[in-house]
Amino acid sequence: MYLLYSLLLTLGVVALMPRFIYDAFRHGKYVKGLRERMGTLPAIVTGGRPVIWLHCVSVGETQAARPLALALLERFQGHALVVSTTTLTGQQVAREVFQERANAVFYFPFDWSWSTRRALRAVNPSAVLIMETELWPNFLRECRARGIPVALVNGRLSENSFRRYKLIRGFMRRVVDSLSLALMQTEADAARLLALGLRPERVLVSGNVKFDGGTNPSEQVLTMEFKKRFGFDDGRPLIVAASTHAPEERIIIAAFKELQSSLGPTCARLLLAPRHPERFAEAATLLDASGLAWARRSHALAPEDAARDVILLDSIGELRAVYLLASIVFVGGSIARTGGHNVLEPAAAGACVLTGHHTYNFAAITKAFIEAHALLQLPAVTESEAAPVLAHALEELLTDDEWRRGFGERARIVLEQNRGATQRTIEQLTAILSSSSPAQGALDQSPSARPDALNA
Repeated sequence: MYLLYSLLLTLGVVALMPRFIYDAFRHGKYVKGLRERMGTLPAIVTGGRPVIWLHCVSVGETQAARPLALALLERFQGHALVVSTTTLTGQQVAREVFQERANAVFYFPFDWSWSTRRALRAVNPSAVLIMETELWPNFLRECRARGIPVALVNGRLSENSFRRYKLIRGFMRRVVDSLSLALMQTEADAARLLALGLRPERVLVSGNVKFDGGTNPSEQVLTMEFKKRFGFDDGRPLIVAASTHAPEERIIIAAFKELQSSLGPTCARLLLAPRHPERFAEAATLLDASGLAWARRSHALAPEDAARDVILLDSIGELRAVYLLASIVFVGGSIARTGGHNVLEPAAAGACVLTGHHTYNFAAITKAFIEAHALLQLPAVTESEAAPVLAHALEELLTDDEWRRGFGERARIVLEQNRGATQRTIEQLTAILSSSSPAQGALDQSPSARPDALNA
C-alpha cells in the first residue's frame, strides 16, 4: 500500500507540474527551498544536544506554536529545536518567530521515502512534534523504522478530512499507528482519530494551544507603527477583513461602500488582508476599480496614507499587530466555502469578531464562542446576497457601541476559561522528550511497551 501511495504521489506531482511551474514563475512558490523539500538540508549545529523537530504547516500553525516552543525550551533546556514548514508564507513567519530560538528553520521534505530519509539523517531528531493535522505516511513510517517517537500536538481532524480518510481506513490505520502520542484539541477530534485505528492509550485531549497565544513586545511596536503611518487614531472605527479568499474581497468592498452610503463616507475605515500573497495583486485590482481611496502597506510611506479609506495589507506576518487597532474583525474563509480561519487571535486583542457561515475547520471554537455570545456569525447566504447582509451586520455593530464591545468582553472570558493547553501538552510530552539522546529517547515500538512509557 505504501508503494501504491508513493506511485500516486509521483503521478500527482507529474500531473500538477504545469501548475507548479506557473506558480513558481508567477508567485515564486515551490522554487524557494526546493533542495530542502528534496531532503537536502544545510548543516544544523546543535552542540551535540538531542533535537526536537517541530513541524508547522503554514502561518496559523506557526503562530500557534510560539507559546508551545517557548515552553518546550524552558522545560527541556538540554535540547535543541528545529522548525519546519510546508508553505512559503509559513517559512517566512517561522524565520521571524523562531529566529532567536530555533537552531534551524527549513522546509518539510516531500513525502517520498528517499527524501524523508535524507532529512531525518540530517536532523537526527530525538522526537518529532507535528502541529495539528499533518499525517504524511512515508515520513511517519521512516520515523517509526528509526525508533523516533512522533507526537501529534494540538491535533485536529475535521469531519471532511475524516470522511476522506475513512475511504482508505485500512491504510490510515497503519499510518496513524506510527504515532506515539496524539494530543487532540477536542473529544470529537480524538474520536475521529480513534475511529481510524489509533489505540486509545495513545490518544489524549489536551485542548487548543491557540487559546494560550497573546501579543508580544515586537507586535506592539508594529501596532504603533501602523497607528502612526495610517492614522488609525483619527476616531473612525477600523474594520479588519482578515485572511480573505475569493470572492470575499469583492463582497467586503461592496459591503463597505454600502456602509459608507448608509452611515456617511467617514463612518469607518477598512483594512483588507488576503490570506495568500499570490492574491495581493487581485485585491489591488478590485480596489482600483472600486473608486475608494486606498493605500498599500508595501508601498513607501506617503502623507496621504493617513487619510485613505482602505488599506491593503499586502505583507506576511503582520496581521496580529493590526488586531489591536480593530473595532471589528471579519475572519475570512467563511463566506467562501473554505472552512474559516482562526478567530482566537482577534478575540484575544479585544475586537468584535464576525464570521460567515462556513467555519467547519474551527467548529468547536466557533460553537464555544457562539454559545457564549462572543462572536457574531452571518447566516448562510448566496454570493449575491452576501454583500448587503454583511453591510447590515457591520452597520448594526457600528451604531451600537455597547452591543459591539460586549462581544469582545465575552470573548476574553471564553479565552480565559480555555487556557492551559500548552502546559497540559508539555506534561504529556515528558515521556518522549526527557531523554538525553536519540538512541535513549526512542520509545519501544512494541505494542506492549509503548502505552506504559507514554502514561508513566
